[in-house]
Amino acid sequence: MADFYLTLGVERTAGAEEIKKAYRKLAMTYHPDRNSGSREAEEKFKSITEAYDVLRDPDKRSMYDRYGEAGLRGGGGFQHVDLSEALNIFMRDLGGLGGFGDLFGGGSRETGPRSGSDVKLAMALKLEEVATGVERSVTVRLLEPCDRCEGRGAEAGSSVTTCGTCAGAGEVRRAQRSFFGQVVSVAPCATCSGEGTIIASPCKKCRGEGRIRGEKQIVVRVPAGVATGQYMTLRGVGNVGQRGGPRGDILVVFDVEEDQRFERDGEDLYSEVLVTYPQLVLGADVDVPMVAGSVTLHVPPGTQSGQVFNLRGRGLPRINSSSMGDLHVRLQMWTPDALSDEEATIIRRLSEVQQAPMPRPRGLWSKIRETLGA
Repeated sequence: MADFYLTLGVERTAGAEEIKKAYRKLAMTYHPDRNSGSREAEEKFKSITEAYDVLRDPDKRSMYDRYGEAGLRGGGGFQHVDLSEALNIFMRDLGGLGGFGDLFGGGSRETGPRSGSDVKLAMALKLEEVATGVERSVTVRLLEPCDRCEGRGAEAGSSVTTCGTCAGAGEVRRAQRSFFGQVVSVAPCATCSGEGTIIASPCKKCRGEGRIRGEKQIVVRVPAGVATGQYMTLRGVGNVGQRGGPRGDILVVFDVEEDQRFERDGEDLYSEVLVTYPQLVLGADVDVPMVAGSVTLHVPPGTQSGQVFNLRGRGLPRINSSSMGDLHVRLQMWTPDALSDEEATIIRRLSEVQQAPMPRPRGLWSKIRETLGA
């Protein structure tokens, strides 16, 4: 599963204009018209356009930030784009921007303190917690504002001035003309090392960064229905940026522990319940375990071992939805490895009076494999 931010090469804190600029640059590089029908370039063009189409939309982006692609599918707002749709999106958003020189020129970087980096937090969950959702309080090690310099990065009374070489941008740009128009090369400013400011006397505690390592208590509200590998984004609570820069995000990645009672496929659960021969022959009510508690399943007389019953709505919640998955129960006849004298007598008498079964029709095993999902 692709990370749309990595696909476009932008930070998770990137603004709408930055996302559009990143897409514009990549789209011009991998556009089919510039790559002589290259299949690899076409696939790249589709993937970056797909990422851009989600991140440009505030509602889709918010859903993606919290739940990834699964959240988009749950809300009905996501589908993979084909080449025709990718080209339509490209022309819709970039077609009126002018010539190739405009597309490659680029604009100035946003000035101001840089945002802090994101923090990835792994969270183990039990299936019971997935079924209901859970609220967790966790301690995270983060970069916090330095208490000595209050995040300025400078000793008390020391000045912090804007770099005269880059005018605070932290980078130096040089323009050149090419066949495609104006091409701008960007490099970090050598005077301020890309910081945009110059500190006369750096803080002795944080060495001029304006931040130090610390611990913070955060609350994570995990929605019901999440699966291993999915994640949610806590925006603006990650590492603080250098010298007063805004905080990054915390990405909470979920790892759901296996439950020996069930196999999981999305929102559906599969289990196997052992029953006796009399229960199958005569019929019975048997208890079937659910994630929490149990439910009674009526077994009709003459049920065959291996038969699967589907209990609708007894599975896990669908993320970002009020609907539920199903619980699929396969009945398996239990064969005792030892018998009492009374049981042995009854079984022998049964073998004397019971007729041999009729041969099974051809194709039965394929039907069984289909039933069991083999």
